[in-house]
Amino acid sequence: MEENTRYAENGNEINMAFAKRKQLFSEEDITYIKNHGLSVEEINRQLHIFQNNDSTIKLSRAAQISDGILSLNAEKSEKYINLFEDRKADLQLMKFVPASGAATRMFQFLSEFLNDFDPSNDTITAYCNRTKDKNLSIFLAGIEKFPFYQNVIQKFQEHNSEYLLFSEDEQFYQLIRFLFENEHFNFSAKPKAVLPFHIKDHKIHTPVEVHLHEAAAYGVGNGESAEVHFTISEEHTLLFEEILHHNKSAIEKEHSIQINTSFSYQKRKTDTIAVDKFNQPFRCEQGKLVFRPGGHGALIENLNDLSADLIFIKNIDNVRNNKHKIISKYKKVLAGILLEWQTRIFDILNAIENKSLSNSQLEAAILMLETEFKIELPADFRTWKSEVQNDFLVEVLNRPLRVCGMVKNEGEAGGGPFWVQNPDGTTSLQIVEMAQVNMHNSRQAKILSKSTHFNPVDIVCATKDFKGNKFDLLSFVDHNTGFIVEKSKQGKPIRSYEHPGLWNGAMAKWISLFVEVPIETFSPVKTVNDLLKPAHQ
Repeated sequence: MEENTRYAENGNEINMAFAKRKQLFSEEDITYIKNHGLSVEEINRQLHIFQNNDSTIKLSRAAQISDGILSLNAEKSEKYINLFEDRKADLQLMKFVPASGAATRMFQFLSEFLNDFDPSNDTITAYCNRTKDKNLSIFLAGIEKFPFYQNVIQKFQEHNSEYLLFSEDEQFYQLIRFLFENEHFNFSAKPKAVLPFHIKDHKIHTPVEVHLHEAAAYGVGNGESAEVHFTISEEHTLLFEEILHHNKSAIEKEHSIQINTSFSYQKRKTDTIAVDKFNQPFRCEQGKLVFRPGGHGALIENLNDLSADLIFIKNIDNVRNNKHKIISKYKKVLAGILLEWQTRIFDILNAIENKSLSNSQLEAAILMLETEFKIELPADFRTWKSEVQNDFLVEVLNRPLRVCGMVKNEGEAGGGPFWVQNPDGTTSLQIVEMAQVNMHNSRQAKILSKSTHFNPVDIVCATKDFKGNKFDLLSFVDHNTGFIVEKSKQGKPIRSYEHPGLWNGAMAKWISLFVEVPIETFSPVKTVNDLLKPAHQ
């Protein structure tokens, strides 16, 4: 009730602000907004956020083992694996892979080197000493171990007949340039998904291929095929199709199954308006409004369009060249846990639906909510009439369900599991990014420092209700958790709004369970040098 009131109040504020800002937009602007798939009301809502946004999350405490994170022994793991194996033949399974991210950041230190280094007046050693660039030194020391090296050096030598006459520094400099040139490899402009990540059996493998292999190992359900869905950038469709064309049949033959792949693009209507430092709409040199992609939280729209009983979510760059059995094992463990908890929830909801909820079932439901889901019940809950109790149970239990793997924190940048203070005074388990925490608040910073686990984006979801109907996932987004980022356009600073993160605010109102999984299941490639780690060799 309080939350609905808050939204109503916010809505009135937004409408009043809209009336004041109406003159900001010409008829041409309004047409441009609508052609982008957006509404003037939505743009006004975003402008209101820029003026009034406080996207910081109030941490209550870090989630830890036995306090929000479940730790499993070998016996329990085996139990959940068997549960999944027993039931998967009756389930539609799907793997959902956000894969639109460009590799720009992956090669950032190399781009900086190309911009700053003058091969005619400088040496690479002097450059590294001057800039303290350890990444470049590591890259050059291990250059022959990169999966793309042999192809790059071969083509480079073909295009540079006088290669051997270059100094060693000039060779390195020109070779790195070759990686980025449009007419050659153009690595930094391509998505990570299609880059060479591994060499296995003398063959180069991209992340797309690794994800197909993974899906074949654990993702075969009632259709006796593996379903894999990639969210990609439209301009890169041909690159993905080419990889599938050349590799999918061989992977299917290796695993003796069919793999069905599909793509979707981030919807234009999820783009957000950019503003200047005064929070006024930013315009390009032609005078048109500027829109920017709304962050990975926009992909909740794509997820909402899919239909499956279990959906496995994993980032495109979290792949290995080894340890595939352990990865498959813990995917099955997470899925088995979800199925067990889903069964318990559905039993309660079906009993309420059939008006047959017994006192023992009610007590079991209360115990489950309070001790296992850590959902706080009103103090006077037991004094309520049974109809009101049932309505409450349906409200808190009839939601999408997710089980998230968590690895021990080894200093990776990114989000982690926390107990979060909600506006109504209750707490809930959430995945929180560092950018969402007010680091100027010493207490909040201290809680953040006590984090023991990290979010590797290893998630199994159930997005259907107890009657088999799809949830509208957009109804479970916490819209107050979007955040503002600082960017630049045409050399000018701009501010951009990003929607609540896909596994953050976009899933804030789901039922969440966090489970510890081995660090071996997490091996992301954030920079090109990560490909030198044992997980990728």
